[in-house]
Amino acid sequence: MKLVVVAVGQRVPVWAEAAYDDYAKRFPPELRLELKAVKTEPRGSKRLEALLAAERARIEAACPKDGRIVALDERGDRVTTAQLSTRLAAWMQDGRDVAFLIGGPDGLDPALREGAHERLRLSDLTLPHAMVRVLLAEQLYRAWSLMVGHPYHRE
Repeated sequence: MKLVVVAVGQRVPVWAEAAYDDYAKRFPPELRLELKAVKTEPRGSKRLEALLAAERARIEAACPKDGRIVALDERGDRVTTAQLSTRLAAWMQDGRDVAFLIGGPDGLDPALREGAHERLRLSDLTLPHAMVRVLLAEQLYRAWSLMVGHPYHRE
């Protein structure tokens, strides 16, 4: 099974890329973490709806076919690490790949956000997009660690 992070924006600081990569390589072969960065739509004189629609098309193209879609959204469900671990176990039982969507500077297209199977909130704080990638990777790794009794997660 794959966990696919689909993130709008291709340039992130070196520290964020290194931190994300560090967590991604820790996952076991049966649960791979993969990043698909999609291009931010150039602003120009386009309306917000047009920008978000263009990004939505790129995001949808990067998502695994028939996968579960989880939109990261400030209005999404608040979950603890233990609850995320429970969800991860259920997703693994389901067997479908899971795509986690991280929007660009203007967020996610409303139709894409509303059409997601689930919406999760990582924090009540506003976080830089590069930090969201790292935080998501770490929390997914921690959720897996908790699920399998790995010593990374200590209660």
